[in-house]
Amino acid sequence: MSRPSISEVSALIADLANYRKHRNGDLADLMSRKADLLERIAADSPGDTEAAGVAAIARDRADALKGVD
Repeated sequence: MSRPSISEVSALIADLANYRKHRNGDLADLMSRKADLLERIAADSPGDTEAAGVAAIARDRADALKGVD
């Protein structure tokens, strides 16, 4: 797993802002993308337990949103 690029993080932030402003997009998909990026960050920092914890919380939230409209 590679560390996310600045462009990947920027694209997610832009999509999250667009969702917040216009409610365009799928929140479950956005949260899954967020969790993916956080998991990649945590994997790139194996000793960082806080990063791992944040990634786990994000994944739990994304999984909870699956199938909810």
